[in-house]
Amino acid sequence: MNEFTRLLSRQLASDVRTLTARTRVRLSDDRVQRYGTVAELRAAAKRALPRVMFDFVDGAANDEVTARRNREEFAELEIVPRVLVDVSNIDLGTTVLGHPVAVPILGAPMGLCGLVHHVGEAGIARAVHDVGSIYVLGAMASYSIEEIADRAPGQTWFQMYVWRDRGLVRELVDRARAVGYAALVLTVDVPRAAARDRDRRNGFGLPPRVTLRSVAGGLVRPRWSAQFIRYPRMAAANVAGHGGGLDDPVGMTAYINRQFDPSVNWDDLAWFRELWPGPLVVKGVLNPHDARRAVQAGVDAIAVSNHGGRQLDHAPSTIHALAPIVDAVGSEAEVYLDGGVRRGTDVLKALALGARACMIGRPLVYGLGAAGETGARRALAILIEELRSAMALAGCPAVSALDHSFVHYRTDALAVAHTAL
Repeated sequence: MNEFTRLLSRQLASDVRTLTARTRVRLSDDRVQRYGTVAELRAAAKRALPRVMFDFVDGAANDEVTARRNREEFAELEIVPRVLVDVSNIDLGTTVLGHPVAVPILGAPMGLCGLVHHVGEAGIARAVHDVGSIYVLGAMASYSIEEIADRAPGQTWFQMYVWRDRGLVRELVDRARAVGYAALVLTVDVPRAAARDRDRRNGFGLPPRVTLRSVAGGLVRPRWSAQFIRYPRMAAANVAGHGGGLDDPVGMTAYINRQFDPSVNWDDLAWFRELWPGPLVVKGVLNPHDARRAVQAGVDAIAVSNHGGRQLDHAPSTIHALAPIVDAVGSEAEVYLDGGVRRGTDVLKALALGARACMIGRPLVYGLGAAGETGARRALAILIEELRSAMALAGCPAVSALDHSFVHYRTDALAVAHTAL
């Protein structure tokens, strides 16, 4: 028997011994461990979910130009590594509004995650808390403020919109404060809901319409259908019973769309500042002038965000808007980046440009769609390991040491090289 034959024999014997275990993994949520990138989790979620549900998560406004920019324009930044640096220990820890976190990744608010998997926001929150970070619960979540506090103990913030019904707003904010939410995140880029063509074409709405197309989509994805029927999470739990419940013949979608207030202005930010005594974060800022004005109004942090491309199409990407806003607010407020992060290198670039942390939304929901809470945990593990690797390869042993010198725009580098020639 030659060396090749012996090698083949040993490999076949090993494969036979582990066949049962590998088959069990493939049939359970542990199968998600074989996915090594967020893109692979996204592909798995696309296979696992009916098209209407996947498009609800993945889609954006109009032609989805802004959503693409959020992802693609990270590539315009190059990482400039340092060499001969001891990177045997990488410190990813930082502080966010004075609270220490083990990683500079926060769970962004996403609505109606229970449509993707019944564990929904509770599963994502547990995953985020277990890596030592902070989860932001959205006002439009499938789980209520109190349910998340009970099922996912850990540092949690609450996200709220400027709705017409200020009585409802006050009620939700008071409930969040009563159960210990540590900060309020006010989303300010939704004076009205944008047109999302994928949702329109798919007939997406709440309550969901049962059609031949939706039934057919469910039949070819029995795992999703079984858990959706057994553990339905179809409502936005915090507004159900306020005219937006599933028993409302108009439907929750129409109710929520009516709540968005096109008359919102800076006086409303002052009202929220008085309403919430704790740390206040304004999310949805792209203009340095607006960021500066928000800080002057007393906010503690700015989340640079274009709503994941789900509001104004053709808006700037978050990575391009980040540095000017960091410069505008200086040391008077923290700045977070929300939108487009798909790799650990994206996080590194944002931190180097001055972000204190990144809010991550879709990657966690892709994981949720692929394999429930296990999938959300896998998404976090992928991003954290990629960030750790990128930090080591960039010669930076701690996120606190990242600064502008670690990145530059490729167009600037090409211009310098051309001048040198």
